[in-house]
Amino acid sequence: MIDWIKHLPAIIVVLPLLVAVIAALLPARFGWVLALLATAGSSLASVVMMTDFMTRWAGFRMSYHLGGWAPPWGIEFSVDHATALVIMVISGLGFVATMSSKSLFANEISSDDLGRVYGAWLLTFGGLLGLVMTADAFNLFVFFEISSLASVTLVAMGGGYDKRALIAAFNYLIIGAIGATFYVIGVGFCYAMTGTLNMLDLAVRLPEVNDQIPVYIGLAFMVTGVMVKAAIFPMHFWLPPSYGHAPMAVTTLLAAVATKASLYILVRVLMTIFGGIDTLPQLILQWVLIPLSLMAILLGTILAIYERDAKLMLAQSSIAQIGYIVLGFGMGSLAGLQAGFIHIANHAMIKGGMFIGLGGLAMAVAGKTKLNDLAGVGRRMPFTATGFLICGLSLIGLPLTAGFISKLYLITAVIEAGYWQIVAIVLFSSALSVIYLWRLIEVMWFTPSNSGDGRLPEQVMIYAPLWILALANIWFGISASTITEMSYGAAQVLMGGMT
Repeated sequence: MIDWIKHLPAIIVVLPLLVAVIAALLPARFGWVLALLATAGSSLASVVMMTDFMTRWAGFRMSYHLGGWAPPWGIEFSVDHATALVIMVISGLGFVATMSSKSLFANEISSDDLGRVYGAWLLTFGGLLGLVMTADAFNLFVFFEISSLASVTLVAMGGGYDKRALIAAFNYLIIGAIGATFYVIGVGFCYAMTGTLNMLDLAVRLPEVNDQIPVYIGLAFMVTGVMVKAAIFPMHFWLPPSYGHAPMAVTTLLAAVATKASLYILVRVLMTIFGGIDTLPQLILQWVLIPLSLMAILLGTILAIYERDAKLMLAQSSIAQIGYIVLGFGMGSLAGLQAGFIHIANHAMIKGGMFIGLGGLAMAVAGKTKLNDLAGVGRRMPFTATGFLICGLSLIGLPLTAGFISKLYLITAVIEAGYWQIVAIVLFSSALSVIYLWRLIEVMWFTPSNSGDGRLPEQVMIYAPLWILALANIWFGISASTITEMSYGAAQVLMGGMT
């Protein structure tokens, strides 16, 4: 390994956290530039790290000891194929979201507050990266809190434009605190029984505990806490208001990457920390997560169909998309885990692009996102609307898009597991999703405009990052081998944790 590559885990996390402090202290006009540079640096480092991992066997693991203290006494950052993939998704989508944020914040955030906003933005970004990277169960709680509190701040910053953002932020804070409390109680049980907080050390010691009842209690608390953070049905109710009333740039960041980190942590906790405890993790995956994922898939899709606000419509659809990821992970098989990782990457591109596009369209109609207010904007803003449409077609799984690859691998995994009834539910939900996408298309392209038919101004810093994601959806729908191979390596790592 090249000597400097071994420091990349620390650089990826520490860079945005350090720059967050600088952004908050310097004049507001520097905020966006600093955030862009920090997210670009972490993104570039993650690509270099993932490239290095692609040349290595699936069991390869990179360990970084903070302060030179070796685990289990010191805090460790650990990277394997699964972690590297999720890190690349978070950092890459975080960078694209930051590109568009300057224009999206323009009408929703006071220019005097931008320094503090970007400080919170980078804390959220860095916290999510640390959350995925840490190999210490308590340090994971710390990063949960860093990212959650910073996210609450970002949601609340929309209160100057929409007072409902303050209520959404308060609910997010309370529910997030409950989830974090559950998680840390579970960690306490595990520490009391083993005397260690290092995840790999826990994985070795937990199966050796004589009295397994406290271990089961710890597992229940930890899994419940992470499920709250990941917005898994029925603990999802904080998500639609938070996405729907936050500033559009904040919604873009959270929808693209925040829940993806928590979903990864959920499967990592089950299959790594508790992977050696008989069949208990598999029972939770199959008899808890699969039923809940199916309910989320149907409920999220149906609620999106009846929603009259485009922003809330996409927020409701995120519930269903989280369900698809959880369904893949719930299979507990190599194919299912691969499908889950594929959709983590693809949905980040899809929903990130859709919220950026919706933000650009809404800016032209005084920031309104009600369907009636978007009448005719597709014809009047062709660059932005077409990019939005491509991401929407990927969302419903149109062939030659990344969303189709996600559905294909998920259905294949379900068929391999023998769950033909679940295949019918997935196909039925995909068909229903056409309905709410068609409602958007009908309003934007086929409904007479409320204020004439002239062209509306389009901002390059909106449609440029949007088209990066739109073209990525097409590229990875035609040439999907990169994501599928990385996801296969990630799945192999987690399956190894179950043996």
